[in-house]
Amino acid sequence: MSTAIPGGFLLALEGIDGAGKSVQARAVGAALEARGLAVVLTHEPTQGPWGRLLRESAVRGRLAPAEELEAFLKDREQHVREVIRPALAAGRVVITDRYYFSTVAYQGARGFDPEALLRRNEAFAPQPDLLVVLDLDPAAGRSRIGARDGQTNQFEQQAELERVRRIFLSLQKPYLLRLDARRPAADLTGEILAAVDRALAARGAGPSPGPG
Repeated sequence: MSTAIPGGFLLALEGIDGAGKSVQARAVGAALEARGLAVVLTHEPTQGPWGRLLRESAVRGRLAPAEELEAFLKDREQHVREVIRPALAAGRVVITDRYYFSTVAYQGARGFDPEALLRRNEAFAPQPDLLVVLDLDPAAGRSRIGARDGQTNQFEQQAELERVRRIFLSLQKPYLLRLDARRPAADLTGEILAAVDRALAARGAGPSPGPG
């Protein structure tokens, strides 16, 4: 039987494409499941109607800035309502590959005020217990994406990614952990797990249990 955490635990993994968010989501999730915790792996944009619209736009041509922002917000509202809040209420660990900080960074790079975007999202989306920003130079990120997919999309243009990275680096939150994404994946996983344990201990929940 899985161990429930009162109120659940929300881990958000952020960074530009190619930073290794998905790799870390899977590795951290597997490690926490091995410790007996119930884990929900999720991502944004979602597979819902608004998320599908956004994914299609990344290939066919981006939406107008205001339209794109509204689509991200509607997708996130559904994600929070149908996935994140129910899982947290059930005492699960929710690991999301991208969250509202991506909207702050990417839509901020398109001209919206990052602080206003933070306020708008935090009016309905729960703040994470731990935010991990995997920092990577955009040139390296584009190189990784090209090696992985053979192409980049409309969200992965060099000049815009430079602006996105600057916004990610400007974030200031008490629950923020910023890591160098160039480091070995196993080392990053270990640091994230240690940060999860510290965050649980700070809440009085204690470190996540070990196997057995």
